[in-house]
Amino acid sequence: MPGLEDLYKEIILDHYRNPRHRGELACPPAHKTEGFNPLCGDEVSLTFELQSNVVRELLVIGQGCSISQASASMMSAAVQGKSVAEVRDLTRRFKAMMSIHETSIDPQVAPSEHEATFELGDLEALKGVVKFPVRIKCATLSWNTLLTGLDDLQV
Repeated sequence: MPGLEDLYKEIILDHYRNPRHRGELACPPAHKTEGFNPLCGDEVSLTFELQSNVVRELLVIGQGCSISQASASMMSAAVQGKSVAEVRDLTRRFKAMMSIHETSIDPQVAPSEHEATFELGDLEALKGVVKFPVRIKCATLSWNTLLTGLDDLQV
């Protein structure tokens, strides 16, 4: 579907050129976590504040390829106002979409009804990245960095 692929490219380029939630919160009270992808040179720094186990605000700074920076922008928009459990679930689903292993390969493994109906919104624009396995780390860098930050807080 060339039309859909063009739309996905436009969404990625829009997030790359006009990143959402760009900046850095004061630490403390915010928490800071950083990630680096040595294969591509991508860097991301996340600062976030939790309030009652909810991401009150998350800001991103970094540099790198369009995939890593667009994914960080999309992630920052997707997690605002979500509980830590919801962020972890969304991250799991995003990383499953980024997986090279399709559920269609094994007919015994099917997505749950909840997952099958779950929409990733703009994040779905990144699903074409799986065609380029070396770029998957670019797309998942900010997500893994956020999980590391949450794990450091043991939330």
